[in-house]
Amino acid sequence: MTNTLTKSEFNQIAAHIEKAANKSAADLDPAIKHLFTSGIHRFLTENIHFSDGRLYVITGDIPAMWHRDSTFQMLPLLHLVKEVPEVTKLAAALLETQMYCIQLDPYANSFSEKPNQSIWGTDHSNITVNASVWERKYELNSLTTPIHLAYALAQLPGQTAQKLPKSFWQTVPSILTVMKTEQRHESSPYRFERPNGPASDTLPNAGKGTPVGYTGMIWSGFRPSDDACQYGYLIPDNLYAAHVLDELGELIKAANQPQTLADEAAKLAADIRGGVERFGHATHNGETILAYEVDGLGHQLLMDDANLPSLLSLPYLDTLPATDPLYQATRRFALSTANPYYYTGSALAGVGSPHTPEGYVWPLSVIVEAATSTDPAAIQKALDTLVATDAGTGHIHESIDANDPKNFTRESFSWADMTFCNLVLLGLEKAKTN
Repeated sequence: MTNTLTKSEFNQIAAHIEKAANKSAADLDPAIKHLFTSGIHRFLTENIHFSDGRLYVITGDIPAMWHRDSTFQMLPLLHLVKEVPEVTKLAAALLETQMYCIQLDPYANSFSEKPNQSIWGTDHSNITVNASVWERKYELNSLTTPIHLAYALAQLPGQTAQKLPKSFWQTVPSILTVMKTEQRHESSPYRFERPNGPASDTLPNAGKGTPVGYTGMIWSGFRPSDDACQYGYLIPDNLYAAHVLDELGELIKAANQPQTLADEAAKLAADIRGGVERFGHATHNGETILAYEVDGLGHQLLMDDANLPSLLSLPYLDTLPATDPLYQATRRFALSTANPYYYTGSALAGVGSPHTPEGYVWPLSVIVEAATSTDPAAIQKALDTLVATDAGTGHIHESIDANDPKNFTRESFSWADMTFCNLVLLGLEKAKTN
């Protein structure tokens, strides 16, 4: 383990981050500033834990770390790197922990900071589940988001691909192996079943999932919501994976890593894009749009879910340009009642999720809609909406009743808090540019 960040060093860096955040927010509307500074304060004081010398980023009121959540919780702080250069130490420490966890089990989506803390002891998989695993729900985004964190870290002042933790390069081959295996899931050993739970928490077909055909895309058992995929090829996850594999190729070249790794990454990215082109397009109201899931056997699911990667979020994740005609058509679908999880109410409108009650909008979708809009006023409108729907808690929630914001899920959901903070920082950067 190469990370040497101590708790006392972290406390010093955290104090500098809070000072920089307060300075950045000095001229903001007081209500927006309160949500912004509260989100960063909670993240630094409640969501970052140290255990056995490792830094864990806990999701909130669930005592576990998801690779996806933790990446998106950390990324907004990188906007403050000029004011607090040491923020790179936090990102590197998280990356170290993510690589440690992937080495323990590349199919797991979430981990406990100490062994034997999971409440899911009755889950069945094809191997004995490691004691440090919270859930062994295989999601493609669990492998791609840490790669993007590494890429984002390497782009910062004073950082390079060669300075990435050694554990990153030690883990990359395992990540690529899983991706290649799951291109042909019918031959994969992975299985997951959760007895006596809802259908969304387990995989049918003796834990294998619904049948799929080869497409070139990478199979995923579960969505970013942690709900089971209906069809195994999740289009937004795959498009994001192709983008991240491009980033990995850049890192491999910059760090003088083996060309064979770069070739593997490039082939995977090309396979994915070819698969999306052949199987992932659908027709809605005479327009070509992206499906949400397909199986390569002729079935498609037309919907979008607020969790990232989502179809709506593709430009936010630098995966497709916001002006791309295919994205624009898909966006129109996602932000309409044709999407079964798009809700409108007296308080707000946006995309929800089958993971939460009907009629509940996820603030993540409100944020992403604004960040991917070509309307210059969209960010301010979204910030105002989220301030008005925090139910007086000073925090952003997982999902909100579109008609009554006092009804919400997740008392503490740091991914939403930090994505709000990211939108504030994006707005400040755009204001400086203009």
